Amino acid sequence: MALQKLTPAIHEKVWGTPRTQPWLANPEGLNIGEIWFTAPDVQGREAMPVLVKFLFTSERLSVQVHPNDAYAQAHGAVRGKTEMWHVLRAEPDATVALGLKQSVSPERLRESALNGEIVDLLDWLPARVGDTFFLPAGTIHAIGGGLVLCEIQQLSDVTYRLFDYQRKPERELHLEDSLALSILKPTPDPRRDLPVACEYFLTERLNVSGTVTHAASHKPALFIAVAGVGTIGGEPFRAGDAWFAPAGTAFDVTASGLSIATFVAVSPGTTGSVSG
Repeated sequence: MALQKLTPAIHEKVWGTPRTQPWLANPEGLNIGEIWFTAPDVQGREAMPVLVKFLFTSERLSVQVHPNDAYAQAHGAVRGKTEMWHVLRAEPDATVALGLKQSVSPERLRESALNGEIVDLLDWLPARVGDTFFLPAGTIHAIGGGLVLCEIQQLSDVTYRLFDYQRKPERELHLEDSLALSILKPTPDPRRDLPVACEYFLTERLNVSGTVTHAASHKPALFIAVAGVGTIGGEPFRAGDAWFAPAGTAFDVTASGLSIATFVAVSPGTTGSVSG
């Protein structure tokens, strides 16, 4: 089977930004917050239950948490949402929040979500280009402004909001669900180095100088160009393009001239604990 170039789904957000280049041309200056890529169905079945996003932020996103598989399925969803972030661009003071600075009771978390103090309970970490963060389901989190992230996650968009900065128009909060599944103590260091492997996805970095041959694999994969230009499988690519490689597909990747091109490659997950 041949490589397939994926068409992005583009989403405007109140916290988005017109500064989406080089990953997305935005001549109209829209406040783009996310672009999504998913693997196509193969013979009527999901080829890979993984969703890849580029996130572009100008201000903080809501404080939120995602369910695990069991909680999601008990509440009508197909699966939960474990994810990771890889930082592509960051303003000097950019931060992300992952987990809490100290343990709290469910009652304290509820109170802080209602009065906004939850922002100060979060463990805000500096985010720099090349940083990678892993977020198991149940991790309370938020993304700050001034960032471009490549996010890899389970194919799910189930999100429970705890706090949304009193933005207008107001969006629904989900305190009962959030309290039922949130981890109420500090999380282990969320920083990782690529590759990152968990049961849901394996994410690797592929740097290309000249031409590199990707051998046929028994697993499908997504290849997301995050830097550079060149050709993949004989077709041109630039940063922001994404391709699906069905199992058994071999192809060449060539970076133009003397430049180095960088891809994030995502394949189905492995059994066992997170590594990286």
